Amino acid sequence: MCAHVLVAEDDEMQAELIRRSLLAEGHTATVVHDGGAALAAARRLRPDLVVLDLMLPVVDGFGVCRVLRGGEEDIPVLMLTARSEEDDVLLGLELGADDYMTKPYSPRELMARIRTVLRRSGRTAGVREDPVVRTAGLAVDPERHEVRCDGVPVECTPAEFQILLAMAAEPERVFTRRQLLQCTRGFDRASTERAVDVHIMNLRKKIEADPRRPVRLLTVFGVGYKLSGGRP
Repeated sequence: MCAHVLVAEDDEMQAELIRRSLLAEGHTATVVHDGGAALAAARRLRPDLVVLDLMLPVVDGFGVCRVLRGGEEDIPVLMLTARSEEDDVLLGLELGADDYMTKPYSPRELMARIRTVLRRSGRTAGVREDPVVRTAGLAVDPERHEVRCDGVPVECTPAEFQILLAMAAEPERVFTRRQLLQCTRGFDRASTERAVDVHIMNLRKKIEADPRRPVRLLTVFGVGYKLSGGRP
């Protein structure tokens, strides 16, 4: 089951955890951090599902859900909140939320709930034909945990794989070291933000013709790194 999921979560670490979990499941994801951006993205992208935090700035999750359900989008909504009061749960469901989870939650349970909502909604084809993420001559397979560069197999450590998968799924997006560090959590617990530089250096040795003059995995000075979406 492959879907495009819009994640509206103002906590950047939580949003990144959800995004990585979605990518590992073979989905694609767009992340926004306030309700106004969530509404704009929903109208522009028409995602298959919105994972919606209630405590969003600009427009809260209740407001976002009310607008989505009052328009023509008819996009399934799974609400997330730190609130557990019964009135909040009932209001969310009355506004049209398809499911509701209270923080803290396990990523595995969230992915199971997402699969259930997608299955009920019928918005996906039900079978993912190709889970491989492709960009810039790279093919990253989250199911087989394999990477190919211009058709040639590339051996990656688990941390390197997670970094490359995240960047390949969103080519041209600039990732900070902190964001890339979050990709390695669970695989490289002792890692620091500076250790991300080492992972990037090692990846360049594996996917660049000349690691000293990278054309795929680029440095954005003062910010972090991005994966160029064009072929070298």
